[in-house]
Amino acid sequence: MSENFKISSGYILICILWGSTWLAIRFGLDSLTPFISSGIRFVIAAAMILVIMKLKGVRLQTDPLSIKLYFFMGYFSFVIPFGLVYWAEQFIPTGLASILFAAFPFFVIILARFSFPGQRIDPYQIIGVGLGFIGLLSIFSESISFEHGYNIWGIIAIIVSAALQSVNIIVMKKFGGHLNPLSMNFVPLFVAGVSLVSISLLAEDKTNWVFNERAILSILYLAFFGSVITFTTYYWLLKRINAVIISLSSFITPIIAVLLGWIILDESLSLRDLMGSSCVLIGILFANLKGLKNYYILKVSK
Repeated sequence: MSENFKISSGYILICILWGSTWLAIRFGLDSLTPFISSGIRFVIAAAMILVIMKLKGVRLQTDPLSIKLYFFMGYFSFVIPFGLVYWAEQFIPTGLASILFAAFPFFVIILARFSFPGQRIDPYQIIGVGLGFIGLLSIFSESISFEHGYNIWGIIAIIVSAALQSVNIIVMKKFGGHLNPLSMNFVPLFVAGVSLVSISLLAEDKTNWVFNERAILSILYLAFFGSVITFTTYYWLLKRINAVIISLSSFITPIIAVLLGWIILDESLSLRDLMGSSCVLIGILFANLKGLKNYYILKVSK
């Protein structure tokens, strides 16, 4: 199996799975408060990764740099960003949330320009990001009218979450190349889970917790598919492709959410959805154009 095929398959996998997580989070919030739902998800995900590490014989890296990165990622990739997303989805629609989170690639482009002086952001990437964002606006234009008076703090929370995730991806791209994709997720997920559960116990109303079948299935799905599989694959990809390219997955996930609604929930799929989706995919193609010419695989700096 070629490296190109593995990279393409991994990219498609995280897009499909993350495209389903927005809806899964909303299902869980029907029965549980945000911090307990996300906290339990991450504790279970950490336990799953620990089992996989034991089975595969992967050792936890404990050098000073690795430990610093574990805690940095724990808080700036999981605790704060996901806490904000879970909290915000109580007040704004998932479509609006996914569009706001699509600010992620813009932040990555800006940070990458300053963090990797030798790595220029080519015009194709800028055009691609612009087309992708326009496509998303087209898809969700009717459902995100600000006439509905959406909670401004919910909107700000999603944008801040995207900004923090962009900081994390740049830091891990620059300093985390030596980490195993499994070990680099185990400690951060565990730290995030314990932190969020603790916050929940201190700040949330426990009388609102209902551990029904819907809540449990949401947590388990998000723990295994939305955390273990996706983040392990995500950080494996981060070692092999440009940070801007991998950030563009945030443009594809809303399209997956729309398609899943059409396939599973029999929701309508309009011409506007198809045109917007096409614009996003064309944008992704533009952003990858230079990389496709050069087989788009980047060697990890030693």
